Amino acid sequence: MRPTYDKGTGRLTQLTYDANKNGTIDTWTDMDGTRPLRSRVDVDEDGTIDRWEYYDESGALAKVGFSRTRGVAPDAWAFSGSDGQVARVDSSSLADENRIDRREYYEHGVVVRAEIDSNRDGRPDQWETYEAGVLKTAAMDETGDGTADRRLTYRAGALVLIESEPDTSGAFHKRVLIK
Repeated sequence: MRPTYDKGTGRLTQLTYDANKNGTIDTWTDMDGTRPLRSRVDVDEDGTIDRWEYYDESGALAKVGFSRTRGVAPDAWAFSGSDGQVARVDSSSLADENRIDRREYYEHGVVVRAEIDSNRDGRPDQWETYEAGVLKTAAMDETGDGTADRRLTYRAGALVLIESEPDTSGAFHKRVLIK
């Protein structure tokens, strides 16, 4: 581990270290004295950052950024729940944490539902539910009114039902069974 200090104030500004102890620096943590601000990690040591860690005011890990496309910036961010496991993952097809277009929710580390903003207007227009981590339903808002107009139901990964023509209560009236 190698510390860097501000020459004027003497405050710790960065820690670099070799997380896997193979002799190559792979982690850089920006510091404000004793409080970590953010870390960058080159997990596979290919010269590209793979993981971005962000800390809150108390120095606790707040979120972890990663790139699903192995890009140079994060395009997804994971948040832990009170149990320490992943509770939510936000992702952006634009690699912009202010323009999230998919939000997944987890229980005990397993995805249970997702909200998708497919037209990037800032509002979900597709909703997915999962059972034991497997897609169970996908509902879509095709009219832009914020409610589902069509729902697909899956069993064991196969489409088994298509529903459409909802009434004002959200109940679907047209049902097509898939055999």
